[in-house]
Amino acid sequence: EYYQRHVPSEDVACPCGKHLQTRDHILLDCERYDEHRHHFAALRPDLNGTHVLLSTRKGISALAKFIQSSGAFTKTGEPPPLDP
Repeated sequence: EYYQRHVPSEDVACPCGKHLQTRDHILLDCERYDEHRHHFAALRPDLNGTHVLLSTRKGISALAKFIQSSGAFTKTGEPPPLDP
């Protein structure tokens, strides 16, 4: 969404094939990050949208763990390299 608005020369499609890579898509739907969504398990069934992730301490903690392990929201969208 950011690139669509602020950097129109950048591709806005998700590498998974979805036309527009949105915050909700990355957090809730994108198959690239399925293996990292276990961080959100304690939030279910309340996790029916990103407002729970962004408005509660438990949600913010789970979101931080998800981002750290997945690399979501980085330029490459890839997890960070493992320390040797």
